[in-house]
Amino acid sequence: MNRALALTQIGMPLSLINTEPKMPKSGEVLIRHSAIGVNFIDIYHRNGLYPLPLPHVLGVEASGTIEAVGENVHDLKPGDRVAYAGAPVGAYADIHLLPANRALKLPDIVDESSAAAMLLKGLTAHMLLTRTFPVLRGTIILVHAAAGGLGSILTHWAKQMGATVIGTVSTDTKAALAVANGADHIIVGRDADWASDIRNYLGGQLVDVAYDGIGGTSLLRTFDCVRPFGMVASIGQAGGQIAPISVDEIGPRRSLSLSRPSVMAYAADLPSYRGGAAALFAAMEGGWRSPIGTEFPLEQANIALSALEIGATTGSVLLLP
Repeated sequence: MNRALALTQIGMPLSLINTEPKMPKSGEVLIRHSAIGVNFIDIYHRNGLYPLPLPHVLGVEASGTIEAVGENVHDLKPGDRVAYAGAPVGAYADIHLLPANRALKLPDIVDESSAAAMLLKGLTAHMLLTRTFPVLRGTIILVHAAAGGLGSILTHWAKQMGATVIGTVSTDTKAALAVANGADHIIVGRDADWASDIRNYLGGQLVDVAYDGIGGTSLLRTFDCVRPFGMVASIGQAGGQIAPISVDEIGPRRSLSLSRPSVMAYAADLPSYRGGAAALFAAMEGGWRSPIGTEFPLEQANIALSALEIGATTGSVLLLP
């Protein structure tokens, strides 16, 4: 039997179900999971922000070992260690059928827990740092929730690229984690005056690009942190739904660019997916790992989602089958 956590009603806890495993069809592989990544998009799916047909098993990221391959699969075989991220949604399970072109072979040095903790967030960071706003040596960036799973990866990767990283966090404990991960300057407190703090730190300047996954009322405050002709990337709404924003808030006074990039769209494009993953795995082969904050048994997926939603986690959160 295959255990899975399925959403049966919008906004309600996931239900543990048992299904009969299916064998892969042509072009598919069957993966037995070793570790499953927990992400904010799973919360958005559960709450109906990004609707799924119901019932539906949640989860967009995992790693494991191939158990079987269908016809016309030539570059993968049973026993290969792989990871995947993006669609099709359904990773909260012991096993998962997947199109073979979504399965990424893991380098020998990359363990499966690290792959599940980093792949989707690493793809997001790659998209933000190379496609949304190309970060160069000397670029100054603002990362909200800098001690979280994505924030940790963004901070580390941007520092490797020569950027100056300013981060925001909610507690002193999280500030210490962000500094340990390479942040140059940390602003503590959800109600802090980010723009004034940034000007004080930068001698009157503002940042070149800001990454806002908080949403709620934070987006307008983030606009005030970015220099004219800089960019704000709105990448989530962990702090609540984003209110409608007038185009006049972007310019001409602020003269900003606003981006709303989707890692699911990025991952759906196979060249971007495989190129971003290759860059991430190369960095991981050099010894870089994002911290894994908490691991939960698969059947405790509801507890894991609640902890992530209320900000009670640091680093990446995993489910273990």
